[in-house]
Amino acid sequence: MDIAQINIGANDEVNAMGAKKKKKKNAGPPLPAVRLSQCMIVKNEEKNIEKALSWAKRIAFEQIVVDTGSTDRTVEIAKRMGAKVYHFEWIDDFSAAKNYAIEQATGNWIAFLDADEYLSLTDAKKLMVFIRRIQSDPELRIRYLAINCVIANVDDEGKPFGMSDQERVFRNLPTIRFAGRIHEKLSMSAENIVRVDEIAIIHTGYTSGTIDDTGKIERNIELLRQSYIDNPDDYNTKAYLADALLGRKDEDSIAEADALYLDVVERGTAVYPPLLKKAYNRLIGKCAESADTYAQGEEFGRSALRVLPGDIDIEYNLAVILNKKQEFAEAYELLKGSEKALLSSQFLDESMTVSAKPSLLLSQLAIAAQGLGDIEGVVKYCAMTLSADKSQNGVLAPYIATLLWNGASEDETLGLLALIYDMDDPQDLLFIARAAKDCAALDFARRVLGMIKT
Repeated sequence: MDIAQINIGANDEVNAMGAKKKKKKNAGPPLPAVRLSQCMIVKNEEKNIEKALSWAKRIAFEQIVVDTGSTDRTVEIAKRMGAKVYHFEWIDDFSAAKNYAIEQATGNWIAFLDADEYLSLTDAKKLMVFIRRIQSDPELRIRYLAINCVIANVDDEGKPFGMSDQERVFRNLPTIRFAGRIHEKLSMSAENIVRVDEIAIIHTGYTSGTIDDTGKIERNIELLRQSYIDNPDDYNTKAYLADALLGRKDEDSIAEADALYLDVVERGTAVYPPLLKKAYNRLIGKCAESADTYAQGEEFGRSALRVLPGDIDIEYNLAVILNKKQEFAEAYELLKGSEKALLSSQFLDESMTVSAKPSLLLSQLAIAAQGLGDIEGVVKYCAMTLSADKSQNGVLAPYIATLLWNGASEDETLGLLALIYDMDDPQDLLFIARAAKDCAALDFARRVLGMIKT
């Protein structure tokens, strides 16, 4: 989708929002004020609803909550926070519920976020700056009807691990409505959308509590199956259905998901890139589980990079297979490029693997370096991997072995390990001793065990 992008320059304006504005002479008739309606549809969101409403309190003209059948305290909390609460009978159609919410809005702009999404207070201010900028420019006001925002996925600890983007803020016009039973989208031309990277919507929907919500999983599967029946050639629906089926975690559902993903990558010509990426990564990763399927996984990986060049997760998964095939030079080259991308980016667009756990990439670099006989590389990447995740015995053992077998004394090895592990912690010392034993460094293992204070 070709989305225009302009720099809003909001940071300076946000910092000066409290300053007095000078009156301009002959400024012409005043422009319509920005009245932002925050809208959302909810069901049993008592854990999220307060945060979902709090961020917009200072900027929203009104807050509209459409409940689709909550049995918890969602409605009570929303009313207590001053939201206008409406009720909509669930008819297995997200667009119908969202469009009903839009019809209740009286503002001239709408921010439609889910209950598991929010903006920081700073980005909420930036959003208003941006909307006012569009409103004050005659050309922009006519052209742009919706704002495409970054969506940053965060884990249970609030750490970002991947990004996507979507139109979540738009003009309140009768012609702008959602379409699609599930994974709904706004119906509008790309030329009427402006992208802004300075504002990030925080999405908590990938936290463990959300993923384990089997009620939502079953609901989504049912809706996607119906959409699939309605339009069997819609490869985006196939990919969404495959993703939902994996959430069940039983063998039959996983097998069905993999069959759908295979259909998506083999015949899908118009698949939303994040969905196509997820399909490829699933299939490549599955092929990496057995030597019998390494060749097929490599084929998937190379095909994926032709349509999604430079994707860090695909490069990583392909490199895993290349390492297993002992094609270390090519794996090393791929991984070094991914390492450079990882170090140069705060967020990685659509990265759901490497940015969530960089130690995975670093450990594969250590494997490739070992295969190439690059002793310095092995030491470097083992140390980096363990600094990121010191629990990796599969990396600690070769780290100890490489140090001891290439001239490092036991004291020097202990000194390097002390940069990562607590040498006064019996558990850390036991872990080191086990790794030393695994790599046949028995004298070193006995010395470490002797350091444990009883």
